Amino acid sequence: MNMTVLTWMAEVLRAHPEIALFLALGAGYAVGQIKFGPIQLGGICGTLIAALVIGQLGVTPQPSVKNVFFMLFIFALGYAGGPQFFANLNAKGLRIGLLCVIEVVVVLALVLTATRLMGLDQGTAAGLMAGAATESAVVGTATDAISKLALPPDQIKQLQANVVTAYSITYIFGLIAIVVMTSQVFPLIMRIDLREEADKLWRAMGGHEVNASATPAAPELVGRVYTVTGGAGLPIRNVEAVLGAGGSVQGLMRHGRTMAFAADTPLEADDQVLVVGHRLAVVKMAQTYADLGQEATDASAFGVVMDTAEVILNHPDTQGLTLGELHVPKAPGLPTPLPENVLVASVERGGHALPLLPDLRLQRGDRLKLFGRADDIAVAVPRIGEGMMKSVHSNIALASAGIVLGVWIGLFSVKIGGVPFSLGTGGGALLSGLVFGWYQARHPSRLSVPDDALALLKDIGLATFIACVGLASGPQALELIHKYGVSLPLMGVTIAVVPAFASLIVGRYLLKFEAPVLLGAIAGQQCSTPALSAIQTAAGNTTPLLGYTITYAISNVILPLMGPLIVAFAGAVQAH
Repeated sequence: MNMTVLTWMAEVLRAHPEIALFLALGAGYAVGQIKFGPIQLGGICGTLIAALVIGQLGVTPQPSVKNVFFMLFIFALGYAGGPQFFANLNAKGLRIGLLCVIEVVVVLALVLTATRLMGLDQGTAAGLMAGAATESAVVGTATDAISKLALPPDQIKQLQANVVTAYSITYIFGLIAIVVMTSQVFPLIMRIDLREEADKLWRAMGGHEVNASATPAAPELVGRVYTVTGGAGLPIRNVEAVLGAGGSVQGLMRHGRTMAFAADTPLEADDQVLVVGHRLAVVKMAQTYADLGQEATDASAFGVVMDTAEVILNHPDTQGLTLGELHVPKAPGLPTPLPENVLVASVERGGHALPLLPDLRLQRGDRLKLFGRADDIAVAVPRIGEGMMKSVHSNIALASAGIVLGVWIGLFSVKIGGVPFSLGTGGGALLSGLVFGWYQARHPSRLSVPDDALALLKDIGLATFIACVGLASGPQALELIHKYGVSLPLMGVTIAVVPAFASLIVGRYLLKFEAPVLLGAIAGQQCSTPALSAIQTAAGNTTPLLGYTITYAISNVILPLMGPLIVAFAGAVQAH
């Protein structure tokens, strides 16, 4: 009976591969959400494993399905990463970006060495690189490059199957290795207490309190009303001096009426003062002036209407400023970039919320969320950049034009050292996505592809591509596992750890990076979000993000372009 049911299910899945596709997606994402301590495989790796298992039944999706979804993914990847990639092409970004160069050079050298010594084919070599570097996009660009080789169809299919099988094996072990090394082993090698170093960096950048449970989300903004008792005679400037850039006095009521006030206005007994700001800043002010007066939360009597705005920082006068300098005039008599009563609620870079520290250095393309009165917000936005257009509609024409342009670029090929090399449709779409995303960041008020839509394109595009390749590769997967045994997992660990260790030595002793920034940058060069999470947990704050966002943006572009390169070079190594 059980065999009859299994046979029936296999026949249904072979007849309707779309069912197998969504079954692999559902099961894969369920498996990928399971946590083993700080380790989580994620939906993509889980989908690949599920697809390889289901693929043993002989399910074969249409090749055009995976091609279409991969185009959507790779263009969205470039579009989302374009602003930060180009923003980091400066002295500071390139200095940290040197770690990405180390990553690429060392990984390529190790993979080609393994190819020579172990006799790896082009597919296995590419999968080994993708898995050990924990960069799923390499699977797509390498698979696309293999499809253009002058080989029989059966051999191409086998090589593509080897890509995903080698990736699935080495990814698991490479991920575990990089998480453990960056969060646990590297701090021991450097002989540091990571939490203590992160605390020092936090305070050096103007932070006054480290919240060990902090998460990279927008800080809580609060409003408090104080009925003045012991604070009579205190000038308002004293209150705002303690609040700093984290808050301001937004209202003053005297004898039941709102009144205009200035920095030197003294408070009187029974005055009501409305203070708005980040929770930590307001708490610090209340502790400094503990006898200011009785605190309340109801600010409705003031009739103050607060507004928010999201703005892309692209004004020439604000690039390179620190967060604290936004409220300081560049020269006497000039207006400040931000009015005093406008607060920065969050700073986002490359999809990651950065710690709101006074010494946080801003760069072009950063997304700031402003909070304040509507009239002050209207003044603030053009002083620092351009307000973002909020829309749930996607510019499909823009995305389609970018993909078409990318596919056209991928048709061209050149010879590097006598080896034919082409970006392929994947690499071409990635580059066009970079340019389109960069252009959009410079003109944020124009209709584009919303962030949520981009996230969906990336997730569903890569997951569907991986599922299709995994289903088609299922029958051939066992052959590769049987052929190489434990050597692939060992190579995965080696190729993950060696470039990370090289970056540790260079970053610590040559470039002199702070330990939290360096460890975050190493996680970013591997495009490993799980490693970043583990580092932040060990550090107790979000300072590792300061290095991660830079190398992540660069590696997310460079590593996928290595897919066609490793296929070409591995073929040249085999020929000799």
